[in-house]
Amino acid sequence: MATPSPRTLMVIGFAAAIAMAPLLLGPFAITLMNYIGIYTLVALGLVLLTGSGGMTSFGQAAFVGIGAYTTAYLSVGLGWSPWLGLAVALAVTFIVALVIGYSTLHLGGHYLPITTIAWGVAIYLLFGNFEALGRYGGMTHIPPIVLLGFSFERMDRMFFLIWTIVGLSLLAAVNLINSRQGRGIRALRGGTVLVESLGIDSFRVKLALFIISALLAAIAGWLYAHMLRFISPAIFDLRSGIEFLLMAVLGGSGFVGGAVVGAATVTIVKNWLQDLLPIVSSNSGNLEIIVFGALFIVLLQYSPRGVMPILLDLYRRARSPFKRPISVALLPDWKDTDVLPKRKMPEAGIVLLKVDRLTRRFGGLTAVDDVSFEIKAGTVFALIGPNGAGKSTTFNLITGVLKPSEGRITFLNRDITAASQRTIAGHGIARTFQHVKLRPSMSLLENVMLGAYARTSSGYVAGALNLDTADESRVRALALEQLKEVGLGDKPLELAGNLPLGQQRVLEIARALAADPVVIMLDEPAAGLRSQEKQALARLLGGLRAKGMTIVLVEHDMEFLMGLADRIVVLNFGLRLAEGTPAEIRADAKVQDAYLGAGA
Repeated sequence: MATPSPRTLMVIGFAAAIAMAPLLLGPFAITLMNYIGIYTLVALGLVLLTGSGGMTSFGQAAFVGIGAYTTAYLSVGLGWSPWLGLAVALAVTFIVALVIGYSTLHLGGHYLPITTIAWGVAIYLLFGNFEALGRYGGMTHIPPIVLLGFSFERMDRMFFLIWTIVGLSLLAAVNLINSRQGRGIRALRGGTVLVESLGIDSFRVKLALFIISALLAAIAGWLYAHMLRFISPAIFDLRSGIEFLLMAVLGGSGFVGGAVVGAATVTIVKNWLQDLLPIVSSNSGNLEIIVFGALFIVLLQYSPRGVMPILLDLYRRARSPFKRPISVALLPDWKDTDVLPKRKMPEAGIVLLKVDRLTRRFGGLTAVDDVSFEIKAGTVFALIGPNGAGKSTTFNLITGVLKPSEGRITFLNRDITAASQRTIAGHGIARTFQHVKLRPSMSLLENVMLGAYARTSSGYVAGALNLDTADESRVRALALEQLKEVGLGDKPLELAGNLPLGQQRVLEIARALAADPVVIMLDEPAAGLRSQEKQALARLLGGLRAKGMTIVLVEHDMEFLMGLADRIVVLNFGLRLAEGTPAEIRADAKVQDAYLGAGA
């Protein structure tokens, strides 16, 4: 009998624990569990936002407050049903998150977290200065939630509603993270250059993720208001926002289950401290902050990724004696029954890409100076030159990372001079990077599946509800085929970060091929490789050319290019020094002086 997967065991254990909890726990423990469930929803949004998307927010308590105050005002002031209050709370939160996210998510570095503090404080002050919201005294007599005549007024009844919503949210989050959109979200960590080069709109992904996390916080606020039946601004201040972020980081910001672990840990420890610290000091509130800070520092020292990795490591060690090796043949849904649509490739020999008088200046430095060349379909074209010649700058101008100061770039008679990386990728130009850009915590399979992002269209709802299985099956089959193509098909579930440099460069090529490109651009693919690895790479690229693929190389290694390139352009100090076949370039005296060395 096959050993159940960790996900299956988690779902079974979670459902059993929820069903049995009211029979085993007393009233106080049930109330504490209700708080943990509500806080889990907020922490879950932050796990997605911070752990997966790489964005830090200290202002989630404000969205909890929006959800709570909206439903409280509608149910107390207007007599509306709490369920209508939930719908309006989600709509208001969506609009507020959309406006805030659209105006702030362009910021990078430390500016975004600082901005979340600013709008979090602003919304908190807003709650306390509206008469209709009870000012700082808050709102009372909020009605309980009623469903089909069944009231959730009692804490034990509310327990089932809260944890049913938590369970469904956790399941949806797991589905989402493992979906097409989830791969786009996880790819955000490490920068947007790779994300945009794959045809992914990084800003839209950030904005969607920001809104999702805000909506989860609003649901938590709705539950909070109708459970306590009283709210005040003090509950949604900056300190609460910091505690919610602490829950996500403490539990494990890269793990969905970390939301539950973090929320439970912080809530239980906080409850203990509230009992113990008054014995030690009359100023227990400040002392509580100090204790949490110390615990947080200790955790970061011994487990920077939170508690969840420790728990998973213990689980793996306990399970390892009974674990079977994973075989590709045993994995489901990898049979290619329905191939993804492919773009029509141009006829061999036609001019595919034309660079006309391309110039790029950085202040007083001209990195690329009036460079022109053409690339024909079905050929291997190389751009070479000494360090500082302008090769990588030219490469980045073609792929949209940089914009030209002057000149024009056309691809299949389409002007792409000012186009974005994402647009250029959509036209059929795929690339790799001089410094390998993979997502090391994702598997080889997932890294290659990222390359096919633009070839499918499943959205966030489909991913969360697991309605994208057909698309995912096709993309997995495609990714596995590309891994086999480059010689990595025997270990698709290996983490990309575990590969040696040579195989990482090959993995980048597989990811680029998954995009079904017209042309694949490789930035120094042989850099850092041993002789045998270079030979294997040359055979791979030669095989791709034989299949009609157009390949553009930026490379230093002339020997690597000799039997591979059809045409070479040599740059020196940003200028085009020479152009011709490999033999012509090697025999060119100017190239020998500038690049190969005099008399080479």
